[in-house]
Amino acid sequence: YEVHGLRVSSSAVREALAQGRMGDAAALLGRPYAITGHVVHGRKLGRALAESAPGKGDGFRTLNLRFAHWKPAASGIFAVLVHGLSEHPLPGVANLGIRPSLDPNDVNGGRVLLETHCLEWPAHLGAEGAYGKIIRVELLHKLHDELKYDGLDALTQGIAKDVADARAFFEAMHGRTHRQTTRDRI
Repeated sequence: YEVHGLRVSSSAVREALAQGRMGDAAALLGRPYAITGHVVHGRKLGRALAESAPGKGDGFRTLNLRFAHWKPAASGIFAVLVHGLSEHPLPGVANLGIRPSLDPNDVNGGRVLLETHCLEWPAHLGAEGAYGKIIRVELLHKLHDELKYDGLDALTQGIAKDVADARAFFEAMHGRTHRQTTRDRI
């Protein structure tokens, strides 16, 4: 079976994911690659980063999903859509991997973790309202591989850049959709 000239197989999907070709993976799957799970507690480091990121409000609050396996099909930093917290999907940025900048003996224990920061946090959830909820995170676009930062200040700056890059991705995506819709109406 082929889609747009690509042979559909689990190997082809895994290869596209490993290489960060999220568009190819979505074409093969017929939908964006997604990860579903229960939101669990983490170290609350994202909130602590607010103190070193003036003007960031709640800092970089994350939704954490843990995995039993050690080798994810994809890894890195992604622009994502989060389903299950609001009536509409929420844009976000996510780290899928082992968090190389943090101590491997932390609560994550060096295991694979999906940490997702919603660019627009639903006010109705409050600070603690997402724990225990089942969410689905669609990985739409790979921004880059995981990086190791030297200290929390560098990590904060890196996350801020990732947030800005994810916002730019969604703005560009919205612009493409708007132009297509306008063309279709003419």
